[in-house]
Amino acid sequence: MRTSRTALGILAAGVTALAIAATPAIAATATGMGNNGTGTGTCTATGQPAAGQQNGSRGMGGRGQGMGTGNRGQGMGTAPMGTLTAAQRTELAAMAEEEKMAHDLYVALAAKYPAAPQFANIAKAELQHLTAVRTAMTRYAIADPTAGLADGKFKSAAFQTLYNDLLAGATDTAKALAAGIAVEKADIADLKAALTGLTAPDVQQVYTNLLRGSERHLVAFGG
Repeated sequence: MRTSRTALGILAAGVTALAIAATPAIAATATGMGNNGTGTGTCTATGQPAAGQQNGSRGMGGRGQGMGTGNRGQGMGTAPMGTLTAAQRTELAAMAEEEKMAHDLYVALAAKYPAAPQFANIAKAELQHLTAVRTAMTRYAIADPTAGLADGKFKSAAFQTLYNDLLAGATDTAKALAAGIAVEKADIADLKAALTGLTAPDVQQVYTNLLRGSERHLVAFGG
């Protein structure tokens, strides 16, 4: 999520309203938790979860939903390096803060709402996402803005404020799930925008894999 662009602005301005106006479907998901099974299995090289790795949660809103974390395959693989513009280098660093923000938020929400398995499961995937972005930054000699920072702490004031607001607004499970939906929708919008005009094959692969992961996370949160 770009700190000075539309997605972050939408989240910052609209998260309270989104949480308060959590839809009945989201509320049903939050209150209809049943037996939560976590599948095993492997993930393909493209980050797509294999048949057994859907972390299915039965009884959620009366239907099973796949978590689809797809933890493996988020990296660059053998994709070659390309060239990044100055703006694309800045974008990659912002992506690191975005992935850290999502991870830290979901870890905190998992502690607050242990009956909602999405948060703990997806937090693990977000850590894999962050690792992939960090690997790309290292390859392109870009300083990591997340290095050495504890959970819930951010270099950028915008991300710090957003994290604080999202966590404070998640006063019940339904609002917490709504926060997850808001984060994943913004992630999807930012990744699609970041892919526009990008020619570096390795970073393209990272962003494409993260996009697929965010789309699965959105479904898991009920979005």
